Amino acid sequence: MTTEHPQWFKSSYSDNGGACVEVAANLVATHGIVPVRDSKNPAGPVLDVSAPAFALFVVGVKGDGFDLV
Repeated sequence: MTTEHPQWFKSSYSDNGGACVEVAANLVATHGIVPVRDSKNPAGPVLDVSAPAFALFVVGVKGDGFDLV
């Protein structure tokens, strides 16, 4: 993890009692990463995902017709 503090947020679509992940998009511009963590365990481990990989993940989740195969 970097020395900058991540600014965590959950999706506005997250309406399932808090059982979701949080991301910190504020580190994309300076470090090229998107930290991801479990919202139920904010003191737990953080996964640093590259910005391009996270973008592909979002496209896949949204189902925009992008096929990786």
